[in-house]
Amino acid sequence: MPLCFIEPKDAIRVIAESVGREARRQVLGELVRAWVDEIPEEELEAHYAKAIGDLDEHDLSLLAAWHASLEVGQPIANKEFLLNAFPTLGENRREALKIAAGFRGEEAFEAGVAEEEALETVLPWLGATRARELAVEVLEIYCWDRLGSEN
Repeated sequence: MPLCFIEPKDAIRVIAESVGREARRQVLGELVRAWVDEIPEEELEAHYAKAIGDLDEHDLSLLAAWHASLEVGQPIANKEFLLNAFPTLGENRREALKIAAGFRGEEAFEAGVAEEEALETVLPWLGATRARELAVEVLEIYCWDRLGSEN
């Protein structure tokens, strides 16, 4: 019989606080991807609009290039094109949101937004199953960090 002394969401918080900078960046990236997986289908477009609303020209260009790889038309690196193209992405809509939210999260990380704030914002959205899956991923990042990464 397995013993569990800590909830997955609490384990994620503890690990995020105990790893180096690069590992924290990876933890936050995994957290964003897990959050996107939990967003109800009907809310994806609103979250996508919010995510791209704060992106700079460089990130918009990268996101448009990703759209080009899907051949959804001639991509234009502006918010209007990206918003209009979103519904046509079909199964790739979550991936587009993960990319856009990842850019936004990266900018927040670079700007010094506290990891704790990000954890408090995103962890409540996660269901129990996804939180357990994320805890496993975060534990792997912890081991990577402690077993010799350059931090």
